[in-house]
Amino acid sequence: MYYPSYRMRRLRRTPTIRRMLRETTLKVDDLIYPLFVIAGENVKNPIGSMPGCFQLSIGNLLPEVREVAELGIPAVLLFGIPAHKDSAATAAYDAEGVVQLAVRAIKDEFPDLLVITDVCLCEYMDHGHCGVVQDGEVLNDVTLELLAKMAVTHAEAGADIVAPSDMMDGRVAAIRTSLDDEGLYDTAIMAYSAKFASAFYGPFREAAESAPAFGDRKTYQMDPPNGEEAVREALLDIEEGADIIMVKPALPYLDVVHAVKQETKFPLAAYNVSGEYAMIKAAAANGWLDEERAVMEALIGIKRAGADLIITYHAKDAVRWLG
Repeated sequence: MYYPSYRMRRLRRTPTIRRMLRETTLKVDDLIYPLFVIAGENVKNPIGSMPGCFQLSIGNLLPEVREVAELGIPAVLLFGIPAHKDSAATAAYDAEGVVQLAVRAIKDEFPDLLVITDVCLCEYMDHGHCGVVQDGEVLNDVTLELLAKMAVTHAEAGADIVAPSDMMDGRVAAIRTSLDDEGLYDTAIMAYSAKFASAFYGPFREAAESAPAFGDRKTYQMDPPNGEEAVREALLDIEEGADIIMVKPALPYLDVVHAVKQETKFPLAAYNVSGEYAMIKAAAANGWLDEERAVMEALIGIKRAGADLIITYHAKDAVRWLG
């Protein structure tokens, strides 16, 4: 059928028709809200490059979590900023560490909220790398032991899901084995399976105080041109015991999100990262685009590419705009 007998615009004529025929929809249950919890009391530090986001001590974290829960957002993802950093990341796996205490506090007050914890050593290392460093090199296998200890303490505190973001080889298997050895069979793993060495993490480095003191992370995070490698990484994580896989960042890697979903058919998260958030916020502040429309278009694009879950700093606003 061709014009004029067939007119595609007939099905775009009214808001009701467009709404009824949408192929992709975004809903509140798709969203995960990241939060930065910092050691100390009565701390609420604004993150300059991420307007509307803060470093929060536990007392100030709980009102934020209450807002999240009241909006119906089903899950939060916690990143920790400790009082002390060292070359062994000892604060990362301290049972009384900042994330472990935050998990307990959240679960005491909001038992039905899903709590996900980031499992990585970069915020806790005095050099800012995601693993143990010896002679300038990040050691893979030694790091696995620390990541597993960290994940166990998070799960024992009450975390529903642990999310290793370090990109060390074999970390999913190491964490799954350690969790099971401690009887923590129900704790799920959401693996940062395809995490690229991206320029879009800049604002996060400020938020988490985790910039590497030397070098970069290109020996363990993925090279941005590689898509097929991302699929292999995801398949390996599934084989090692991941329950959910992830692609990070989201918007520059929508093709990867799509490919990973098509190849694995596995629950898939995509991380709409700090740089993606900051770009829209900056453009909106300058009047260069409509923030609501831009955010919703970006999130729908991530969902359309194949993501089941979207980790995004826009989550609270998105829920309000969803109505």
